[in-house]
Amino acid sequence: MAPSAQPEEPEQQVPESEPSTVDGSAAAYAESTVDWEALPEAVRTRLAEIGAEALGDMARVDVPQQLRPVARFAPAKRARLGGAAVLAALRDSPTFRTAVVHWCREHRPAQVDVTAPDAVTAACAAVLLGEPVATHYVELVARRAGEAALRAERDAALARAEKLESEVARLRAELEGSQGAAERVRQEREAELERLRKRLREQGVRLREAKDAAAEATARVEAVRAEAETELKSLTAERDRERERAEAERVRAQRAEAEAEVARQSAKEARQADEVRLALLVDTLDGAVTGLRRELALGGAGPRPADMVRGATPAQGAVGRVEDPAALDRLLALPSVHLVVDGYNVTKTGYPELPLSDQRERLVHQLAVLAARTGAEVTVVFDGAGVVAVPSAAPRGVRVLFSDPGVLADDVIRALVTAEPEGRPVVVVTSDRAVADSVRRRGAHPVPSSVLLARLGRV
Repeated sequence: MAPSAQPEEPEQQVPESEPSTVDGSAAAYAESTVDWEALPEAVRTRLAEIGAEALGDMARVDVPQQLRPVARFAPAKRARLGGAAVLAALRDSPTFRTAVVHWCREHRPAQVDVTAPDAVTAACAAVLLGEPVATHYVELVARRAGEAALRAERDAALARAEKLESEVARLRAELEGSQGAAERVRQEREAELERLRKRLREQGVRLREAKDAAAEATARVEAVRAEAETELKSLTAERDRERERAEAERVRAQRAEAEAEVARQSAKEARQADEVRLALLVDTLDGAVTGLRRELALGGAGPRPADMVRGATPAQGAVGRVEDPAALDRLLALPSVHLVVDGYNVTKTGYPELPLSDQRERLVHQLAVLAARTGAEVTVVFDGAGVVAVPSAAPRGVRVLFSDPGVLADDVIRALVTAEPEGRPVVVVTSDRAVADSVRRRGAHPVPSSVLLARLGRV
């Protein structure tokens, strides 16, 4: 970096294009393929802390112009307030990066140990030293962070399941209590009816005794009759009252039975809802486990059907990674999905101003990132006309094919779709209507090039 037009004080400026020590760090770092914008949060935070701490002991000549205000901050505030500026300087200034490495070797040698057991420490050391394995360490940290998030989601789901089980147990207990109350009401009603029958039998006996006494004492017939009539009216009224009471008890019993039925129905509906929620939870956990297995899977050895198609030659692309799934995720999440891309159809739609070689390199790099994120099998086909040399090594995660002389890329795409077994999901990205119609008839899912470009634009 050239010195500023008006420096704060006269000093000798050291160009940032050359490291302050001759140890080959800049040359090694030039071979690094680390994407600073895609670093995991833990790595970014650790790098900002290391750079901020090194600022306090660093010679002024090694401090980039944009970091000199940050160097004047209190040590506790440098990483928090100037972390973004420190990361930008580490990325763009070899001089500053080399000075930080030397400071770590002198004061914090563990921070530049790429064999450290802590994955974050090893990743930071590899990034600072520009090691070729830095990308792998960064991917390891990102994958562990994702696994931690999945474990947290699993624990939360298990806690929700336990809460639902306790709620089901509570509802069952309430149902059993309602059934017990209904049974007690029924027993009380039967006991009350038995008491009424007994009293009626007793009154009948007394009536017969009164009649016998009337036959024996004619003189007392009228008095006994009046007494009997009076007593009979009283018994009748009491009997009516008992009947009304029994009817009321019967109505209450029916109401209790209805309430018990409602409680049983509510418990049944709650149980069904719990079963549905548990089924959804099991499906979610199964999807998460399947996704994790697919994320960690190394892939099978041996050829795939797309490797056996003639008329095309494999080529090499770049390797990367993505942040979040977007528009095509619902198709790319299908098990064993195969994504076939009409290469020039996509590149000439998205960035036609670039040379063909740059178009191929950019698309293959973006598809490699998509393949690393989704785990899908990805094949991109380019027309072979005009290609001077075809790379012999295939890129990781992406199969790159060039059509042979006299063979169109459209025919290679149709052959790839035909070669797949029936039932395997195949997604073909092309805006060519004829190709889209033909692959749709073969059971594939055609997707316009603009949709894939929108998805890749979010990387």
